[in-house]
Amino acid sequence: MSLRNKLVLGNLASILLSLLVGYGLWQWLGDDSLWVIVIVCLGVCFLLSMMLTRELADSLQALEVGLLNFKDNEFSVSLPGYDDPQLSSLANLYNQASAKLRKERQFIYQRELMLDKVIQNSPNIMLLVDDNQRIIYANDAARHLFNQGIRIEGMLLSDLISVLPLALKQALNSEHEGLFSIDANGEGLSDDSAGEIETWHISRGQFNQNNQRHHLILLKQLTKELNRQEVAVWKKVIRIISHELNNSVAPIASMVNSGRVLTKDFDNERLALIFDTIENRTAHLSQFISHYAQFAKLPLPKKSPVNWENLMEQLAQQYPFTLTSLLPQQPIELDSVQLEQVLINLLKNAHESGAAKDGVSVTLLEVTHPMLGVVITIEDNGSGMSSEVLSQALLPFYSTKQSGTGIGLPLCREIVEAHGGHITMQNRAEKGLSVKLWLPNEK
Repeated sequence: MSLRNKLVLGNLASILLSLLVGYGLWQWLGDDSLWVIVIVCLGVCFLLSMMLTRELADSLQALEVGLLNFKDNEFSVSLPGYDDPQLSSLANLYNQASAKLRKERQFIYQRELMLDKVIQNSPNIMLLVDDNQRIIYANDAARHLFNQGIRIEGMLLSDLISVLPLALKQALNSEHEGLFSIDANGEGLSDDSAGEIETWHISRGQFNQNNQRHHLILLKQLTKELNRQEVAVWKKVIRIISHELNNSVAPIASMVNSGRVLTKDFDNERLALIFDTIENRTAHLSQFISHYAQFAKLPLPKKSPVNWENLMEQLAQQYPFTLTSLLPQQPIELDSVQLEQVLINLLKNAHESGAAKDGVSVTLLEVTHPMLGVVITIEDNGSGMSSEVLSQALLPFYSTKQSGTGIGLPLCREIVEAHGGHITMQNRAEKGLSVKLWLPNEK
């Protein structure tokens, strides 16, 4: 029987019972107490109706409380089962909706946590400001750029950018999007970027939320990405040139050997000198090509825990230096062969810079932020580098040495960046050059 029919029959039953009670009272008391009989009949009808609809009233009240909880984003309340099938079905539907909403809220919460984690760990700078340029949200990269890692929510953007480099300040103050460059050495944006021109990209967007307009500002440093593309172009050019030169050198070397065989019976010093000269030049050219091929075909690092003590001993045997720090104690996984090649190149350059025999030092510093790794600093008291040389020293083919190939420092940068790190160079305040390698412990 449906709930509606139960209510109708209940009302009829309570009316009928109250009429029977009233009739019995009328027979007993007579017509003089008619008003008393009417009141008693209404009271009996009311009490019976309340008893018969109590379960319905309780279930509706529980449903009302549950819906109010829904309105307050509280989905933990469940309704009990009822004897009536319709009320029980209604309670089950409510409980199913509550469970689904709880699950959806948990899913949204986990997704928001994941999104926030991604945003906070993104190297790109993200700012959300209102129409008054007050910061509503900022990720970790933005806090480190603007306020040394301290929270900046609630602060005015104009107050934060007052100490930034002029180019970056102008980009943030304008409404334009696109690329802009910063002279990191001249404007002091970052100690790690000394001697480099940093390329940045700024993009903007806006949306309305809770009837309030929000402005999204995204800053992305493109220096590494552009450098990576530039190196890729250099590698492709080197591979093409190496291939063509090898195709020419190999036949020449073969023809020299054939010429020696054909002219072995002629005792001619000038002819032997010609063959020797051609052979020496082709050998030199092959060696020259191999240096560039090494840069163009650098293998991926094969990482394993570095034995720092052995590594330092091997380096000191080739190029003496003063170790000014303790060796790292935490196990750090790097490609020891490639790392040794980098340090040999840097120590060789330091000794060739005019530094005193005891004027080259190596410092190793373990760091934990932004992640576990090591910072290796090679310093000398030589002549240093001019600003022009510093800006181009890491480019392939660029060399200030008469017999240099221009591959040593670019190869160092390629190896370091293949490890997920970066290399920076800057002149020391007193005298000489400081080269800093940041190598993260990425497995």
